[in-house]
Amino acid sequence: RTGGDYTRHQFPLEIPYLQMNMTGLSKTFAGAPVGNLFRPARSNAIRRTCPVSSKAADVDLAPPTKRVAPRAPEGSPVVPPQDLASRPRRNRRSATVREAFRETILTPSNFIYPIFVHDGDDDIPIDSMPGQSRLGWKTGMVKKVREARAAGVNQVVIFPKTPDHLKTATAEECFNPNGLAQRSISLLKDTFPDLEVYTDVALDPYNTMGHDGMVRSDGVIMNDETVYYLCKQAVSQARAGADVISPSDMMDGRVGAIREALDAEGFTNVAIMSYTAKYNSAYYGPFRDALASAPRPGNEDWSIPKDKAEYQMDPANYRECLREAALDEAEGADIMMVKPAGAYLDIIRALKDSTTLPISAYQVSGEYSMLKAGSAAGYLNEKDAVLESLISIKRAGADLTLTYFAVDAAKWLQEV
Repeated sequence: RTGGDYTRHQFPLEIPYLQMNMTGLSKTFAGAPVGNLFRPARSNAIRRTCPVSSKAADVDLAPPTKRVAPRAPEGSPVVPPQDLASRPRRNRRSATVREAFRETILTPSNFIYPIFVHDGDDDIPIDSMPGQSRLGWKTGMVKKVREARAAGVNQVVIFPKTPDHLKTATAEECFNPNGLAQRSISLLKDTFPDLEVYTDVALDPYNTMGHDGMVRSDGVIMNDETVYYLCKQAVSQARAGADVISPSDMMDGRVGAIREALDAEGFTNVAIMSYTAKYNSAYYGPFRDALASAPRPGNEDWSIPKDKAEYQMDPANYRECLREAALDEAEGADIMMVKPAGAYLDIIRALKDSTTLPISAYQVSGEYSMLKAGSAAGYLNEKDAVLESLISIKRAGADLTLTYFAVDAAKWLQEV
C-alpha cells in the first residue's frame, strides 16, 4: 500500500455484504439479494470521494454551445438518478455505437441461392413460393444468376424439375451425363467460371415414388443400394463441373462412399456439404410443389411411406444430431448443414460447438412462404423480418445460409 495516501476509510478491505465460509460453498448476503453479487451497490464511503457539483457550477465549467437540452414530456415524474454502476443502454445509445459493437455481421457472401430449373424456355412461377420460378435452364437460369452475382451472391445450388416420363422406381436419370442437372451445372460454369456451384444428391426428384432412396415393396427405404446410385450421381455432377456435392438423402454411410467415389475419379478438390441434421419437417411443402417430388400414395401391391420419418431426423431429437455430425465429419464432409434453419437454431449452435468444420443452414421453402404471406397480408415488414431471420441464423452459428431471399437480402444489405 505504498506510493499513495489510500486510507481504509476510502477503500475498505472488508466487503460488508459478503461473508464466505472456508469451503466457499455457502454465501450469506447481508441486506443484499443473491442477484446483486456481481452488481454491488456502491458504498457511501466511495460515493463521498466524488462530491457532486452544483448545477450552476456545471454550467460555468461547460464550453458555450448552441445545442438545446432535450425536454421530457409534460407530466414526467421528477426522480433522482438510479444508483447504477453499469447501464447497458450506454452501449446502444447511437447508430454509430451499435454498429461498432455489433457481434454478428451479415453479408451477401454468407448466402447460397437455391434455384429451380426445368427443361424449357419460359420461367414458370411457383404458386406456393411467390417471387420464385422454375427457371428455363438456358435463359432464365443464367439471367437470374447474373442478377445474383451483381448483388454480391456468388453461390448457387441447383434443383432440377425432372419430367415425369424420365422418372423411374430406381431413379437412373439422376446420373445421366446429359441430364438436366448436369447440363445446368456445365452451362453455369461455362458462363461464370468463378461461380461456386452446389448440387443436390438424392433420388426424390427422379424417383416415381417421391423418396430420397429406392423403396422396397414393404415400404422400407433401401440404404446401401441407394448409396450406390448416389455415388454415381455425385460423380456425374462433378464431371459436369460442380464445386460442391450436397447429399440431402440422409442415407447411412453416404458421405464416406461419395468421398471415396469422387477421389477415385480424380475429383479430390470437389467438396461435400452434407445435410447432416435434416429433419422430417412440415416446412418442406412448397419445395415439393416446385419439383413435384412429394411421396406418392402406395397401394396393396407396393407400400410407400407417407413421409420420410424412416431416414430423416425426428424433430423432437437434439442429441441425435451430434451422432450424425461425428459420423459425417469422420467420413470426410467439408461442410455440415442443418435443415430447416429457423425452428432449429439450437441444432445449428450444437453443431457449431461440436466441430471446427463450417456450418450451413437451409432457410427452407416453408419459412420463405410464411414470411412472404405475412408480408403480403401487411402483418410484417418484409425487409426487416427477413433480415432479422437471417441474422438470427448466422448468430446461432451458421457460416452459410441457403435462402430464397438471397438476392433480395443482398440488395437490402447494400441499402443499410
